[in-house]
Amino acid sequence: MQPDGIIETVLYTGDMTASRTFFESVMGLEPHNSDERFTAYPVGHSMLLIFQQGQTDETVRLPEGMGTIPPHNGGGEQHIALAVGADTLPAWETRLAEHGIAIEGRTHWPPGGESIYFRDPDHHLIELVTPGLWPNY
Repeated sequence: MQPDGIIETVLYTGDMTASRTFFESVMGLEPHNSDERFTAYPVGHSMLLIFQQGQTDETVRLPEGMGTIPPHNGGGEQHIALAVGADTLPAWETRLAEHGIAIEGRTHWPPGGESIYFRDPDHHLIELVTPGLWPNY
């Protein structure tokens, strides 16, 4: 038995305003839900959660009957990869350049996919990858 997929991916930010600006203006994401603690963005069949550093260090008690969320936190520079169509990669490169975001790396994968790498405001490594990298993508 295996899980069916990844539902949430989490990054932590020191500046929620800068992160929201980046993920909404640069990446074109629309928030599903947000408050001072986090912002949730739908991405395909998954959710990208951006948590304010220090806001998830204690148990969150939800309204009566819903339960609790245990503490969690992440530090340092993290990495996520987002799926994009091969035909859209040049437009992504243009969009990043228009926002003054440098592409730090590029990889042509032997199976056929291509990746570009750049940083968000918290210096997390963001990868845009086209189909062909993995057996399931």
